[in-house]
Amino acid sequence: MMIRMLLSHNCTLSPTQVQVLTRTDFATVFIEGLKPHPDIQCSLIENPHWIVEVIFDGEQKTPTEVAELCAQCLGAHRSTEPGKGLDSYKIMLLGGIKTTPARGTSPTSLQPGEWGVDVVETVSPEQFLANVNWETVIQGKPSEQIFKVIHAVG
Repeated sequence: MMIRMLLSHNCTLSPTQVQVLTRTDFATVFIEGLKPHPDIQCSLIENPHWIVEVIFDGEQKTPTEVAELCAQCLGAHRSTEPGKGLDSYKIMLLGGIKTTPARGTSPTSLQPGEWGVDVVETVSPEQFLANVNWETVIQGKPSEQIFKVIHAVG
């Protein structure tokens, strides 16, 4: 069964700490980084919120495993950047299955049953989670419909 996951990017770090990634740069991180996994396809999409479409075989990998691979890709990319004066920070992927109707008719809109994933770069995952009311957002949702992956960089 093929699973579709859409990625957005939320970087709370300043441009003095990490290189600013354009939508194309962000997509390239995953397109190139996930090439060693032929069962995962990535592409840049045109959507106001979502940037990358990831399609994978749910029989081969779980959504959490794919999220962990995505976090590793971004972490590996960031480790090749020239020093910006940030010793360490976290890459966090917050994912959930869409259970409400799609917001638009565009083929790039997140559809019911698909995974929406916010890729977050932050020095304080706890503060970010508090700011988005993560515990309230996930309250009452089955654990198989959500995930939180945290990957340390530096």
